Amino acid sequence: MALCEVSVRTRLPVWMLLLCVSCMTVLSRPGFAQTSIPAQSPRQDVTAPLANEDEARARIANEMAKKAAKERVAALKHDTDKLLKLSQELKESVDKSDENVLSVDVIKKADEIEKLAKSVKEKMKGPN
Repeated sequence: MALCEVSVRTRLPVWMLLLCVSCMTVLSRPGFAQTSIPAQSPRQDVTAPLANEDEARARIANEMAKKAAKERVAALKHDTDKLLKLSQELKESVDKSDENVLSVDVIKKADEIEKLAKSVKEKMKGPN
């Protein structure tokens, strides 16, 4: 029985050594290691994201304003082209009619021109 006790006693330190090495190996992996967080003052943490958010919002608002202005100019060009076309058609219709008779078509075109002219005027004022 003395032989068994000796073999167990010599195996115990070997197992303890293997256990320690395996624990150290597992704990040294990146998932188990603690990462250090750089110390920063709370003001920098709070103001830096707010400044970035404000800059982002200002940039987005500026881009939206530019896009709206481009769309407004495109709509104005389209409406003024249509206004020019209608006014030319109105002139042709008036030239064809005689001095005593105005057709209903001429009156409708004049009303359409009036509405379109008001729309162009409002678009030229822009958003207020």
